Formats: sequence, structure tokens, C-alpha cells
Amino acid sequence: MRTRLANRSARLLLAAAAATALAATTTACGPEDNGAAAPAASASTSTDASADASDGAESGTGGTDSGSEDSGGEAGAGADKGGDKGAGEGGVGQSCGTNDLDLTLTPKSQAGGYYQVTAKAKSGITCYLDVNTPSVSFGSKPEGVASPVGQGGEDPIKLSGSAVAYTGISPKTTKEDGGVEFENVIVSVTDEDPNPAELALPEPAVVEKPIVTNWSTNPGETVPVIV
Repeated sequence: MRTRLANRSARLLLAAAAATALAATTTACGPEDNGAAAPAASASTSTDASADASDGAESGTGGTDSGSEDSGGEAGAGADKGGDKGAGEGGVGQSCGTNDLDLTLTPKSQAGGYYQVTAKAKSGITCYLDVNTPSVSFGSKPEGVASPVGQGGEDPIKLSGSAVAYTGISPKTTKEDGGVEFENVIVSVTDEDPNPAELALPEPAVVEKPIVTNWSTNPGETVPVIV
């Protein structure tokens, strides 16, 4: 009986020792050592990194927008300045070229018959007739060039909108028979104008020693006569 109790007591002591050893082992391999807390720490680090990245992205976006606005504003301002400059140089105050004008020819019966040419600026153009007398010729030969007679004349004449200027052309100033027939007359603002206008005559005209008046806003001053 005593031996059985001693054996039982020994077994109890062994069990207690085993329990103590197990507890010690569990304590040594706690959550800090077995990696249980690692996911939480990793998640926290990932969250912080995402927040930092998000903050950086917002900061970068703000910088881009600010740069775009500044750049766009400066570009717009430059365009406006360029536009103002362009408008200032685009036509107002310029000398008229023949291709800036709409020219119409009308036959008149006064002074033995002549042609009245009316000049009007094309739509959207404002220009000045700086040269008093137009260059007029029938054909390309010197004898077909009209001589100025000095009638009328305003310098300069502003043409814009409905404003017009007139000149008168007499194809023949001699009384003798003779001359050359032409169906067109060439009119330009100056002798050097690269774009002369060729106007059709209502019917062929006999040309000999032609004359032309100065530009004038008064059509009555452009009836060509030899004084």
C-alpha cells in the first residue's frame, strides 16, 4: 500500500514538472517570437506607405494644375497681345494695293465720252489711296499709257466700308481719225503695283493719246478734259 502511494506521488511530480516545462516553452515562443504580430505591423506599414503615396500624388497633382494654369494664363496673355498687335498691323492705316480694291467701270457721255472708275475697299479692309493718280494703260505699249491731267485730287483718301473714290479715263483726246481699238483697260494704284486690274470695256474703244484724272471723292471733279 505504501509502495503504491509512493509511485502515485512520483507520477504526480513528473506531471507537474512536465506542465511547468510546457508553460515555460509556451512563454518563450510567445506572439512576439512566432510572428503572430508581424501581419499587423506589416499592414500598418503598408497603410502608412499608401497614405504617404496618396499625399505625394495629391501634392504632385496640385503642382501640375498650378503649372498648367500659370502656363495657360501666360500663353493666353501672349496670344491676346499678339492678337492686338496683329489687328493693329492687319489693314488699318495701310496703303491701298490694287488687290485691296473692288474697281468698277462705268461709261459716261460727258466730254465726248469717258469711263468713270469707282474704287471701293474690299470687305474688312481699311486702306488709304496715298498716290494721287492711278496708273492706267490700254495694252502694253507706251502709246496706250494714259497721261495724268491733274484734275481733282485728294491725298490721301481713306477707303473703308461704303466710302469710294473716283477717277475718269478718256480713251481718245485727238480729233483726227485713227487710233487702236481695245476691249480692256489696265488700272493699278501705282506703276509698280504687282497686281493690276484688267477691266472690260462695255464695247471696244478707239484709243489715242488717252488721259486720266486724279482720284477724288467728288465724281464731278473726275470728268477728264484737256485744259
